Amino acid sequence: MTSTPDTRVGDATLGKAADENFPVAPFFLPRAWRDDLMAVYGFARLVDDIGDGDLAPGGADARHLGLEPEQSDDRLAMLDAFETDLHRVFATTGEEPHHPLLRNLRPTVRRRTLTPEPFLGLIEANRQDQKIRRYGTYAELAAYCELSANPVGRLVLALTGTASPERVRRSDAVCTALQIVEHLQDVAEDLERDRIYLPAEDMERFRVAESDLAASSAGAGVRALIAYEAQRASELLNEGPPLVGSVNGRLKLLLAGFVGGGRSALTAISAAGFDVLPGPPKPTKPSLLREVGIVLRKARGER
Repeated sequence: MTSTPDTRVGDATLGKAADENFPVAPFFLPRAWRDDLMAVYGFARLVDDIGDGDLAPGGADARHLGLEPEQSDDRLAMLDAFETDLHRVFATTGEEPHHPLLRNLRPTVRRRTLTPEPFLGLIEANRQDQKIRRYGTYAELAAYCELSANPVGRLVLALTGTASPERVRRSDAVCTALQIVEHLQDVAEDLERDRIYLPAEDMERFRVAESDLAASSAGAGVRALIAYEAQRASELLNEGPPLVGSVNGRLKLLLAGFVGGGRSALTAISAAGFDVLPGPPKPTKPSLLREVGIVLRKARGER
């Protein structure tokens, strides 16, 4: 079958799922869940690509959103147009969404009775990325994660019909941890984009200057800072096993995969001596499987 331009736009975005720290829609889930998770992932990945300036060349995404191809580089205009198209997903009358990934999202939204708020939060996080490039305190960073990461976990719970206040609380902690871990892996890459997600108060505490983050290898201060932030993320991930233990069936494995992915990424960071500057320390598959097993044992109350 020959791919249409619409299909190729979606494939380029969805193909990035393989690069994540955790499986997005693993094979063991029911087909309907996998389809819904990939529809949500497509939205989240595309909005991040808009915010990061990582869209495929050619301007196809801009054209789908009603903009000129050269406006692909105007991230705020693209985010505004994307939000406008998102509202078409939830509208009960009027035209269908213009972007193929949002057209693909619409059946999921209707089938699972999803609300706009998590999706709007992800868009707002990417708007914030265009305006705020440094965070003074850990509290400020956590507030950013409330927009950039926590909606994803809430959507997973909503898709699977398992949302409850306690699960949402634990999910928020896990998602914030996963976001922090990703920031730790990507310190050098983020700096190239003139972004620093290490709280300024912590950098000052460990006597780390911005110029230290531009080095080819981390000095003692940077390594101590990364270790400190990694410990914070590890403590948040401790909410993972109780969350996993509160659900049943295949969802238990999916959530264990998310938590185990974060833990194995932290293991990779530690194995690199907390030197993340040469490039993102990546977890291995054996490490991921081992950590998933640990999470499942803890979820059952085993040591």
